[in-house]
Amino acid sequence: MEKLFIKDLELKGKRVFVRVDYNVPLDEQGNITDDTRIRAALPTINYLLDEGAKVILASHLGRPNGKVKPELSLKPVAKRLHRLLNKEVKLANDCIGPGVRQQVDDMQPEDVLLLENLRFHPGEQENDPAFAKELASLCDVLVQDAFGNCHRAHASMVGVNGTVSQAAAGFLIKKELDYFEKSVNNPLRPVVALVGGAKVSDKIKIIENLVKKVDKLIIGGTMAFPFLTVHGYGVGKSTIDETVLVKILMINKLAKERGVKVYLPVDFVIAEKFEAGAETKVVTFQEIPDSWFALDIGPASTKLFFEAMQNAKTIIWNGPMGAFEIDAFSRGTYAMVESVVTTHAATIVGGGDTDLAFHRMGESYKVSFISTGGGAFLELLEGKELPGIAALTDKP
Repeated sequence: MEKLFIKDLELKGKRVFVRVDYNVPLDEQGNITDDTRIRAALPTINYLLDEGAKVILASHLGRPNGKVKPELSLKPVAKRLHRLLNKEVKLANDCIGPGVRQQVDDMQPEDVLLLENLRFHPGEQENDPAFAKELASLCDVLVQDAFGNCHRAHASMVGVNGTVSQAAAGFLIKKELDYFEKSVNNPLRPVVALVGGAKVSDKIKIIENLVKKVDKLIIGGTMAFPFLTVHGYGVGKSTIDETVLVKILMINKLAKERGVKVYLPVDFVIAEKFEAGAETKVVTFQEIPDSWFALDIGPASTKLFFEAMQNAKTIIWNGPMGAFEIDAFSRGTYAMVESVVTTHAATIVGGGDTDLAFHRMGESYKVSFISTGGGAFLELLEGKELPGIAALTDKP
């Protein structure tokens, strides 16, 4: 890394502001249903404690939009951290102000203080300099470990960095960037990329970047429809963003020039209505009726994609193969999970629904790496620089 790393810092007795990503899912009773992101930051926290630092943790949770919402308090996170660290984790009643400063002043080395939800203040998302300065006043140095938020130019991601003496990457960010480098920029070949999901316009840039780096490109989900459209095939009632069609033609041209094989679904699970309980059929890609929706890839497509991955040494996957939120249209995604974990490839997975599919199948442990950052992972795939990384202190 060209940026400071946590091991480059002198930490003993220092007040260390650690930006973590504790934006975890909660059920209706406020219980944490998946603590993956909390566990992901433990190596950084434990290292700081071993080095005798005073650990000040900061995160957002949900979208309170600058207002205090008790249901989005980080209280459940403090409880879970207490159990995972096996030590007291105090929760501040705010993230700035005299009361918080007093709690920080009272800290001893190896103490852990969790600040309340950063997004209870509008200054966080607005990257307000005054808010950033107040956060910075709590610490001597900053450690950035919120990879899932590194694509956001918020106060705790970039604003604080300019007002502290040193801002370094934590273990999670280094791990995320190392795996990305190995799988995308310097991979073992052949490289196979699977791209699915529904946000075609958002992901077209990812495909534009990936087609320059991979050997095979598998397209599923709604992403497949504009590719079929440019070949003259109908896609039923599915809507097509016509602004992407020119880019699809350019991607096909570049793939042909580079010898990249592009795989599209050859059959689909279709339904008259986009809802659970609707009647479904499996048809070939040439036979989608105008009045039906294509909502998942079919069994012939899963077999084709499975065979395409068999010689892969690196697999990158983002986005489900169908309308994953409805059980009847999740089969294609689950089948691809089974296919991916049976290969001998290094596998990197990113994106909320894709991660969820592996967790539901109980196959997460068979994947080389599951990224903790949906949006940040996508922007890396696009080839963008992440503000939260760019704002860290350069190595001398």
